[in-house]
Amino acid sequence: MWLLRPPGVYRPQADTWLLVQALRDAGIPRGARVLDMCTGTGALAVAAGNEGAGHITAVDISLRATLATRFNTRVRGLPVRVERRDALTFPARRQFDVILANPPYVPSPRRELPRSGPSRAWDAARDGRALLDPLCANAPGLLSDGGMLLVVHSAVCGVGTTVDLLHAGGLKAAVVARRTVPFGPVMNGRVALLQDQGLIGAGQRHEELVVIRGDRRDSGT
Repeated sequence: MWLLRPPGVYRPQADTWLLVQALRDAGIPRGARVLDMCTGTGALAVAAGNEGAGHITAVDISLRATLATRFNTRVRGLPVRVERRDALTFPARRQFDVILANPPYVPSPRRELPRSGPSRAWDAARDGRALLDPLCANAPGLLSDGGMLLVVHSAVCGVGTTVDLLHAGGLKAAVVARRTVPFGPVMNGRVALLQDQGLIGAGQRHEELVVIRGDRRDSGT
């Protein structure tokens, strides 16, 4: 899949494609309303459009990412609304049949999220959950009856924590896809930090990526 990617915008890679495959495997209703959170280049929005989504909302806090997504979706003639905003403040009054999320999840030496720069696409504070936790808390309120969330992140951040938070929000949740990949440059540069925090074992130079699916039960059943 060719995508325009300006400097500083997250490059689609293994986690992106694992989530794309999980979306294809899950299937979505023809005409579904889809929310792509932390869209980056819009790769997931494009995939949702190719799978028959009727209306797609793509959200990112980065101006460059929103411009890239507008280009990558419009040249394909896809029904995508692109919004520059903090995904964590998305209004709960809007509901979707499918939510896709590939948020920043790399543990960082900093206790807060970066406000600018390329690292904003992957840094997620000390435990890597600065965006994952509020996303898990907010997603149930954004899903329509029978709606589905698909979120991807590294097992380093705690798979059980994500599943438990989605359960607490009333969703049925489980891991639906896994892939083990070697560390990239960012993770290799943080081996000492990850070991000190007990997030990886000595000598570990790989991580497991997981896609977790959360389903909101239909209130009519």
